[in-house]
Amino acid sequence: MKIINRYILLGLGISLLVSACTLRKKYERTNLNLPQNYREQVAVTGDTVMLPWRTFFKDPVLVKLIEQALDKNNDITIAVMNMQQLDLSYKQAKLGLLPTLDLAVTANRTWLSKNSLNGSLSDQFVGTSYLDDYAATFRLSWEADIWGKAKMQKEAALANYFAQKENLSALKTRIIVQVAQAYYNLITLDEQLKVAQRNVILGDSTVSMIRLQYSSGQVNSLAVEQTEAQKKTAELLVPLAQQNIAIQENALSILCGSYPGAVERAGNLNAAEPAEVFATGVPAALLSRRPDVKAAEYAVIAANSNTGLSKAAMYPTISLTPSIGTNSFNFSKWFDLPGSLVKTVGAGLTQPIFQKRSLRTAYEIAQIEQQKSATQFRQSVLVAVGEVS
Repeated sequence: MKIINRYILLGLGISLLVSACTLRKKYERTNLNLPQNYREQVAVTGDTVMLPWRTFFKDPVLVKLIEQALDKNNDITIAVMNMQQLDLSYKQAKLGLLPTLDLAVTANRTWLSKNSLNGSLSDQFVGTSYLDDYAATFRLSWEADIWGKAKMQKEAALANYFAQKENLSALKTRIIVQVAQAYYNLITLDEQLKVAQRNVILGDSTVSMIRLQYSSGQVNSLAVEQTEAQKKTAELLVPLAQQNIAIQENALSILCGSYPGAVERAGNLNAAEPAEVFATGVPAALLSRRPDVKAAEYAVIAANSNTGLSKAAMYPTISLTPSIGTNSFNFSKWFDLPGSLVKTVGAGLTQPIFQKRSLRTAYEIAQIEQQKSATQFRQSVLVAVGEVS
């Protein structure tokens, strides 16, 4: 028992001495040198992006379509499931410091050679030509978190979760915009169809009038032909407008998660403009709340932790592997205590030496991925500033 305690204390002592070590650099946001003001005065602030979308859209039919899209759009459903997966990964990562525990139950019978030492001893002491072995063992395995790997795994999982959460917000915003655009495009196409139909009626009247003028000798046959050609052109615009309406209705139906079909609409383009004007802000205030920018930064944080994990894989690991259970060659005495009790304790140190450069390559790839994430973050900031300037 003293030897067991000595192993445990030794392992705990080593883990405590080096538990403060970490190979992850603390994340620091790159200086983005954001402009103090937009290129042009804009009526939007950081608070504006936090306003409910119903603040901007008052048409009840459009509001109903947006609600349907947010509830049934398949891309949003997939994004929600991705977030649920990452939430499960984070919950698992939070348990990284805990040991693993396994139960192994085995039963073996071995027929020994009569000419072997074990076979002779089995006949002599057990009285059989075979040897049974029954075991039930609880095995515990615990790795000392020397380099802060558990913390880095948790940070990476949490950053990935929040990145997906922001991506979901950005996706919802994009779906809302696409539904509104499709809805107002439909209203515009309806107006174009009405204009085309009025032009056809006007063309009929014009052709009749020109023919009368031709009959009275006021115009020549060329005028009649030109007028009839204009009428046919107007007639061709009607089915084209109807086709464009059907295409737009199909696209809007798919956005709303339903099969293509006719779409109800009862609004007008004048209702597209918000009733109130929002105060002008500064880029830093707006960008701090843009979900696409926040998602890009969370990706950098996750990549930073993954780089630390890749580096930690090249360093030694210390593990404790105690076990306790019962073992017997006689089934009837399998669980006789303390006679069948068996205990083991082990401590190990593993240092990768030659892995065909796989660990070094993984670390260098992780560094490049981190640089890519940082570049993508800067690009998202540039795009965001450009979209509101």
